[in-house]
Amino acid sequence: MGILDRLFGNKPTASIASVGNSPAEQLLTGEIPRSSSEQGSRSTPEDALQRLYRQFWVDYELRQVILDIRNMDRLDGRVKRIHMRSSRAAAKGGIKLVAPGQPKWLQTEFDAFCRRLHLNRRDKLESDIRGLMMEGNLPMQWVLDGNQSQVISCARMPAETIVPNVGKSGIFEHPEKAFTQRDIYTSQEVAHFGLWQLTMARLTPDNYDDFGSMGRPYLDANRSIWKKLTATEEDLVIRRRMRAPLRAVHTMEGASEEQLADYRAGVERDQAAGAYRDYYMNRKGSVTAMQGDANLDQIADVDLLLDTFFAGAPAPKGLFGYVKDLNRDVLADLQTDFYDELDALQDNTAWTYEQGFRLHLLLRGRNPDAYEFCVEFAERRTDTPNQRADHALKLQALGLPKQVVWEAAGIDIAAAERAAAQQKATADPYPNGDGGNPDPNNPAPSKGARVSVTPGNGRKGDSATNISTSTATR
Repeated sequence: MGILDRLFGNKPTASIASVGNSPAEQLLTGEIPRSSSEQGSRSTPEDALQRLYRQFWVDYELRQVILDIRNMDRLDGRVKRIHMRSSRAAAKGGIKLVAPGQPKWLQTEFDAFCRRLHLNRRDKLESDIRGLMMEGNLPMQWVLDGNQSQVISCARMPAETIVPNVGKSGIFEHPEKAFTQRDIYTSQEVAHFGLWQLTMARLTPDNYDDFGSMGRPYLDANRSIWKKLTATEEDLVIRRRMRAPLRAVHTMEGASEEQLADYRAGVERDQAAGAYRDYYMNRKGSVTAMQGDANLDQIADVDLLLDTFFAGAPAPKGLFGYVKDLNRDVLADLQTDFYDELDALQDNTAWTYEQGFRLHLLLRGRNPDAYEFCVEFAERRTDTPNQRADHALKLQALGLPKQVVWEAAGIDIAAAERAAAQQKATADPYPNGDGGNPDPNNPAPSKGARVSVTPGNGRKGDSATNISTSTATR
């Protein structure tokens, strides 16, 4: 029985396990290795109660968190900026296949895989990463062609409608129905997905070993702070509107109610018409100016809530426009934490794409475990091109291999090798113009670059790189 029959047939799991499957086939068919001893429960009592409830409906807590995050993203530009900037920075450079020493057809197959699934487009990568941040999960459905011979598309499913069907041990008991999509209004089952058909990447789950433990949205713990912050800002606007304007107290001694009403009507009529004037009285009285609230500039409570809100953000508030009282050196140190958060987002998303590519290789009749490769994002950190080049030159000065230097510089090694081969194929076979025989009396000069590193001579005590070009003769 072939791999396609085992993947798409109606054979039970027991018959599948009887065939000698590779680790990759075990992953896709759901044959999860188990020890001979009985496995206990990996979930807490609260999780066990939620698992019982999910048999009839979706995870209501996760759904409410996702709805709150989406509402925050639509109403608050700061939340939208956090999601957009983080996803754009993480998707910068696209994805690549790291397969040193592997056959060239593997890279060709991966390039075609990316084109079909639109993974070569930055907006697709940004959408997936933004969905992972806002929903805490990245459920990716793999769509096959009619002949079930290759993966032709990947669709990100709404995480709040996906229910993992796991037992008390936290593993999938029926891999052919590993995930169920439910209608949130009727609680009816919309579709079932096998373990090979839907890949779930989770962001900071409560228990990684429990596959029923869903991930958490990035700003889920910031919801209460965001509500307090928006309420305080609204109260501040109302307070300014009610207490900031300058007012006047008109005192008319001995005036009757009719006289006071006529005087008030005249003053308000002039103010409504914009004709502000002096006031004249024929009896004893006075007009005293009343200043507005003198403490309107004291918004320390808003600053406190802002600091608390951005404490749970992937980057400091200085990267999102709040640069008040922020030292540049401190901001540079905080950027390092931001890069670490981006690396985590990239790792989760790249792992999802790698599982889809492994499925594609199986459908093409290849065993992915026979080849050493991984899918990564081209730019692991949001450094500038000059910073990446400087880091690569330092590695070159240490004598590291060319492949390591190119990866540090953010260069796609496979694309560079293809360009070099194409240039070599189209180059002039006789560069000297005399049939390829160089003149021994007039040798052509060859240039070499000398790289030196000076420790402690750069910004903030970093090392400085010096590049000098020397000319040598053959």
